[in-house]
Amino acid sequence: MYRKDTIAAIATGMTESGIGIIRISGGEAVEIGSRLFRTSTGKDILKSAVSHTFHYGYAVDSSYSGYENWKDYIIDEVMIVVMKAPRSYTGEDTVEIQCHGGILVMQKILSAVMDSGARLAEPGEFSKRAFLNGKMDLSKAEAVMDVIHSQNEYALRSSVNQLKGRLAEKVKSLREQILYEMAFIESALDDPEHISLDGYSDRLYEKLENLSDILVKLIASADNGKLMKEGINTVIIGKPNAGKSSLLNTLVGEERAIVTDIAGTTRDVLQETIKLHGINLNITDTAGIRSTEDKIERIGVEKALQYADRSDLVLYVVDGSVELDENDKKIISMLKDKKVIVLLNKSDLSMVTEEEDLKNVIPEGAVIIRTSNMDKRGIDELEETIKEMFFKGCLKSSNELVITNIRHKEALQEAYSSLMLVKKSMDENMPEDFYSIDLMSAYGSLGRIIGEEVDDDLMEEIFSKFCLGK
Repeated sequence: MYRKDTIAAIATGMTESGIGIIRISGGEAVEIGSRLFRTSTGKDILKSAVSHTFHYGYAVDSSYSGYENWKDYIIDEVMIVVMKAPRSYTGEDTVEIQCHGGILVMQKILSAVMDSGARLAEPGEFSKRAFLNGKMDLSKAEAVMDVIHSQNEYALRSSVNQLKGRLAEKVKSLREQILYEMAFIESALDDPEHISLDGYSDRLYEKLENLSDILVKLIASADNGKLMKEGINTVIIGKPNAGKSSLLNTLVGEERAIVTDIAGTTRDVLQETIKLHGINLNITDTAGIRSTEDKIERIGVEKALQYADRSDLVLYVVDGSVELDENDKKIISMLKDKKVIVLLNKSDLSMVTEEEDLKNVIPEGAVIIRTSNMDKRGIDELEETIKEMFFKGCLKSSNELVITNIRHKEALQEAYSSLMLVKKSMDENMPEDFYSIDLMSAYGSLGRIIGEEVDDDLMEEIFSKFCLGK
């Protein structure tokens, strides 16, 4: 349960902008708005206003109480909208004051709202009230923040799909199927004379196969979802002077790294996040890997190896204008079991090392792309290769349901494990009432995704991560 008082907060960013919004929600929202709003003629019209209508006028200071000299109390020229319960975001009476987007003016209006009886909303409290009032399920509420924090086109598309209820629909369908089986078992056990369980195990086993396949697909999508949401941790490695820093500058679009023809210029790691045509790459440029007596450079080489080991993707830059040497062999030896794209660089020059030379030594499955930092050759092919390597075509369809929330993935894994226990009970010829125990567990795990079965502590933790005005 939640406190049914009236809350308020600034719903837009606390930066200077064209428009700022102060949101008020609760039983006294219209009353509070009425105390602070006057039309251009000084009238108080908000209490009689029709729901979902905009009104032009002025926000006045909360100390104003009479009907004369009201213009002396004006804070700002505003538009105000009234949304009466239950047709609002929170399901409660809601008033939004749209003012000029100065920080001071927004704070003064919010202060007046609070002086008139509202309290400052807690982080995520508007969305929490929407959830508790049945305006959205928990997965949709979490999708609201995912939309706000989306860093690329694909993360946004996935978040909007969840906001539209795609995940909730899938989860509800799974729960309905599980609930049907639980009800059938209980009914058959209670009334065996009229409801027979003969042949039921075969039918249930087939149903569990179907449900398990759906869960496996959703769980598998979580790896893509994590990459969509957080980006692909990418490290650039290679020998000194192979063109690593030049590649970073090309991808970033500015001279982020110092580039010289002096080997060993890069001593430490450089980190940047870029959007490569919609995909976030968290790129780390590292020191050139070679045997060296320079203590500082050697530390840089050790860091390069550590970052490569922890990365999702390794971009191995090879200087095609020289032969492979012992340093290349050292790099290639550490690429086993990693996702690797080999960039055969300096292809604008006379090539000494060719693709065939690399194919004989690099790990199986590594992709080779000819590149040139001089004319940006190979960058588009790099983008397409990363898409294919990590997302396996799922980015091409806006209808693909992708799990982006670790909490959802864990709940799906728990549901899958419970269904596997049902299968185990069937294989061991256990009584049917044993099936119901694990079916109920799967049903509950899925319910946590949409908030049907969630405790207060988890709910508070989820909404506490929301921004103040949401």
